[in-house]
Amino acid sequence: MYMRLVQVSKANGPFEIVEREVPKPGPMEVRIKVQACGICHSDNITKQGLFPGIKYPRAPGHEVAGVIDEVGGDVVSEWKSGQRVAVGWYGGHCGHCESCRRGDFITCKYAQVPGISYDGGYADYMIAPSSALALIPEHLSAVEAAPLMCAGITTYNALRNSGARIGDAVAILGIGGLGHLGIQFAAKMGFRTVAIGRGKDKEEMVRKLGAIYYVDSQSQDVVEELVKFGNSSQNGVVIEGADGVKVILATAPSGKAMSEVLGGLSVNGKLIVIGASDESIEVSPNLMIGGRRSIIGWPSGTSIDSQDTLSFSLQSDVRSINQVFPLEQAPEAFELMMSGKARFRCVLTTGN
Repeated sequence: MYMRLVQVSKANGPFEIVEREVPKPGPMEVRIKVQACGICHSDNITKQGLFPGIKYPRAPGHEVAGVIDEVGGDVVSEWKSGQRVAVGWYGGHCGHCESCRRGDFITCKYAQVPGISYDGGYADYMIAPSSALALIPEHLSAVEAAPLMCAGITTYNALRNSGARIGDAVAILGIGGLGHLGIQFAAKMGFRTVAIGRGKDKEEMVRKLGAIYYVDSQSQDVVEELVKFGNSSQNGVVIEGADGVKVILATAPSGKAMSEVLGGLSVNGKLIVIGASDESIEVSPNLMIGGRRSIIGWPSGTSIDSQDTLSFSLQSDVRSINQVFPLEQAPEAFELMMSGKARFRCVLTTGN
């Protein structure tokens, strides 16, 4: 039996649509009949060969939703053929490095990532370790579930581990593939949510997503607006004299943009970085010391975190806004994502 697969044969090479034999799962693995796969900016790691040791040819894709098609040997009995499952950035861990021995599997020294360590979801079928599986809730479609496996879990998990409490002011920097989900999660978690974007035209949309205040970085002083919004604002009405926001979730891939908003943090405020960027973040030591402010990063989450993300999204009606393409149009969909013009996530479907 053969399957379609979209692969890259070498670093910086073009996408190729090929046919391969459907693989068999090994011990502790399952075969997934892929139904949908989100396209993430991190797929460019495989496309451009940005990580050392990538073995080509390689099919990208780490936002995978589908059905278990076959179960390999030694897989625990909880996983059965026919179950709807998803796989995200976390694709397995070694079990013996220091992080794993401390139970921190997402920072495993030898972590596996679908589409980088092994073939991912740009295909009709893929093999994944059973440890990487998350159950998809019954009333969440494959197209809805797929983008939540990276963009969703990263924003959800960062916010729920931010230390912010219900009623605290939280800002989402950037309104893109990550940011439009961050706004929804923050609002549904009970945070007073402010969105920071570029251009007045985005205000109506972010309010529909759940933000109660919008800051246009092109026409407003972001720090000044965040300080006013702060913890003394009520029902979205800005009150002078407030002291900033508890958390800024930085989804925009710009170190410069992150640097410019740090002054909007309250005492004990955190900038949480999830938007990957090669640009440096510049910060005044005095700003950090005086208010016990901090900057941290957040790297996605494990398979149970993915399952929590899916469950919360279903219960709270958080959904990614997607543009859907058939598998054969993966090259076009990838270029749209890379151009920054996608609204807001691109998702491939196989027809399975």
